[in-house]
Amino acid sequence: MRPRTPRTRSLTLAATAVGGGALLALAAPAAAQAHVNVTPDSTAAGSYAVLQFASGHGCDGSPTTAFTVDIPEQILSVTPTLEAGWSVEKIMVALDEPVEGAHGDLVSERVGQVVYTADTPIPEGYRGTFEIQVLLPEEGEGERLEFPVLQTCVEGETAWNESPGADGAEPEHPAPAIEVTAAAGDAHGHGDDHADTPEAADAETTAQGGDATDAAVDTLARVVGIGGLAVGVAGLVVAIVARRGSKA
Repeated sequence: MRPRTPRTRSLTLAATAVGGGALLALAAPAAAQAHVNVTPDSTAAGSYAVLQFASGHGCDGSPTTAFTVDIPEQILSVTPTLEAGWSVEKIMVALDEPVEGAHGDLVSERVGQVVYTADTPIPEGYRGTFEIQVLLPEEGEGERLEFPVLQTCVEGETAWNESPGADGAEPEHPAPAIEVTAAAGDAHGHGDDHADTPEAADAETTAQGGDATDAAVDTLARVVGIGGLAVGVAGLVVAIVARRGSKA
């Protein structure tokens, strides 16, 4: 067996660094999509918000067949979006006492769950999305609203229903959540007399376009990927310096 020269050791170190950086870069997108995420187009108290739920993975590799979203009891107005490739169902629950609804009428029940079932199971590595419009509570500023999701797959299921720990650490299966911010504009978080209707909220979402969840995932992937490439570059620099040193 030939002894390892300084040059050989340098090249080995560089290869290891580059390989590690490449693996880190390639792993970034998968790590960024490891949960069921929710992205709101508004978080203002009293506003209509369109919540986009997204997931790019199954249950330990098994294709996803359905998502069941639990709606917080503070939310009384829920309008699921009809999505191509999905069937949707609202599951109602009775209220202990009638309360005033979004339009001033008394309501005795609310949407407790929304179930989206895929027409065709979504394979591992393919992203599924759906949207639900809700009316955020008017007195909810500063409140964290969790939307626990049960992900059902061809084989098995995963409950995304855990809250952060007392130290703020993220749990293994975090529940999708948003934090309600201060009201903006009128009582429904809009600046005109007609913007508090579901139709206006839908139009606002269409005008904004884009996909905030994709943007967040892409940003995280880029940051981690750049870090991996930096590790590789550092390895090459070490190899070059060591090689010049051995020639001297």
